[in-house]
Amino acid sequence: MTPPMRAPVLALKDVRLADGPNMLFDGVDLALEPRTRACLVGRNGAGKSTLLKILAGTIQGDAGERTISPGTTIAFVPQEPDITGATVLDYAVSGGAPAHQAEAALQDFGIDPAKPAQGLSGGETRRVALAKAFAEDPDVILLDEPTNHLDILAIEVLEAEIAASRAAALIVSHDRAFLERVTQRCFWLEHRQVRRLEQGFSAFDDWVERIEAAEAEEARRLDKAIEREKHWLARGVTARRARNEGRRRRLIAMREAKTQWLKEQRGSLNMGLASSGVSGQRVAEAKGLSKAFGERVILKGFSTRILRGDRIAIVGPNGAGKSTLVKLLLGELEPDAGEVKLGTNLTVSYIDQARAALSPEMTLKDVLTPQGGDQVMVRGTPKHVNAYAKDFLFKDSQLRQPVRSLSGGERNRLLLARALASPANVLVLDEPTNDLDMDTLDLLEDMLADYDGTLILVSHDRDFVDRLATSTIGLDGTGRAVETPGGWQDFLSQNPGFFGGPPQIHAAKPAAPKAPAAPAAPKVAAKLSYKEQRRLAELETLIADLPGKMATLETALADPGLYGRDPGAFDRFSRALAAAKDQLSAAEEEWLELEARREALEAGR
Repeated sequence: MTPPMRAPVLALKDVRLADGPNMLFDGVDLALEPRTRACLVGRNGAGKSTLLKILAGTIQGDAGERTISPGTTIAFVPQEPDITGATVLDYAVSGGAPAHQAEAALQDFGIDPAKPAQGLSGGETRRVALAKAFAEDPDVILLDEPTNHLDILAIEVLEAEIAASRAAALIVSHDRAFLERVTQRCFWLEHRQVRRLEQGFSAFDDWVERIEAAEAEEARRLDKAIEREKHWLARGVTARRARNEGRRRRLIAMREAKTQWLKEQRGSLNMGLASSGVSGQRVAEAKGLSKAFGERVILKGFSTRILRGDRIAIVGPNGAGKSTLVKLLLGELEPDAGEVKLGTNLTVSYIDQARAALSPEMTLKDVLTPQGGDQVMVRGTPKHVNAYAKDFLFKDSQLRQPVRSLSGGERNRLLLARALASPANVLVLDEPTNDLDMDTLDLLEDMLADYDGTLILVSHDRDFVDRLATSTIGLDGTGRAVETPGGWQDFLSQNPGFFGGPPQIHAAKPAAPKAPAAPAAPKVAAKLSYKEQRRLAELETLIADLPGKMATLETALADPGLYGRDPGAFDRFSRALAAAKDQLSAAEEEWLELEARREALEAGR
């Protein structure tokens, strides 16, 4: 018998919301059960942040229901937290967290509780906001791009906090490695609705491919049906007899469905990258580099050689000096000791994480055409600014908007558009993945993989580094720098302990005081009861049988034509698979409890 599903602590049902003339959500259903850890995935502009705000209760939908269990507490960390108060501790306790829990959470994230709340860096702001949320020990935690501006070590602290928390979590993030480590469920926001996958993010891409293949097949069938009806309409409706009107209306409805389908298909980025010509074989050679700012040591005696075509990743804690090292290697900053020799024929394009190259009051057109006019020189070929902006998913109406009105992802796309228009044989990307959706990241990775120039990448995105880097330079923040062939995982395996040990997370709640010693308990039974033994046997049979049932359902769902042939069957099989997984999880937990009890009883004989 399948155990009943746990009641959700937070849910949306049939939620609808319009953004001006455009419908953002059209019947969204979403539910979070206790301790469920889920991600919300969707392209930039699909409404992920808005949906989190509806769940948090900070805004309301135009229609539909939001339900929350009585007594449920919610912590929400938005993309751009506003840190207020005299100190970060003042902010961390402002939501009701006890001071000792707030202090412990701040320390877990490497923040001094007495630090002034003003003048924080982007990474510090993010860590303070996260510390506040976890210190409140909520029932539900909503995180919007929580890894933005965090270094890799801080992301690992965040992963440990999520694992230790009792809260249900819903996370919006572009960081694949992070999502694969922390999620058990995926929600996909697409075409104004949410679909649900009862697996972690590692299964997301394959699931989406199956759905998109089914939808493509459905679109192909719709095209054929329209052609048949058009042929009939051209030849068979001369007198407009009443018996033909139904068929004519059907054609009109199919055309409207096709129009809507085409409208909803996401635009595709058309990024390209060209080298400005071949640089010398040696791009940069550094010998014995040392650099310090006052008492703060960035580098001590570091040497490296960058050759044409290398893809160098630079990783380390925030403040370790990653951007400083880039400037040293490019000759933009003088070292205190050592020397850098640059190669010949170098053309450098630089995208910085602060988006400092974008003036808030400039329009998109100003950024793309700094010399005026309507043409952009794209790798030596003129192109109309409207057409080039569309390549990066900008609408014509946005060209007159100021940069300050853009989202973080849109600003990043704009910087990429400007940087990629000019040929360069050395490309420097400083935290390029912040705010980009996964489709854009995939395209950027493919483009960089085919780039025949030299890439210097500063990034906290472990998956991005692993896919691209030919070598990785790690900075530990004390002046030590080590270079290892390969990506992030290669660096860790070859330099264990370089960044210190795994994060130690304080308990969310203080330990309960010890109760006074109880009197000796009466002698307990030496073995499981008959009922318990029988239940243990039933569970073992169930645990053995369920994987076969799940495999059968997964095979059926893997059929790319299933959704197009029978959407109802696709939904039934999906629900049955989810129920089987829940049943297996519950059976395994109950079996473990009974087996532990059996072993304890036998050991006490």
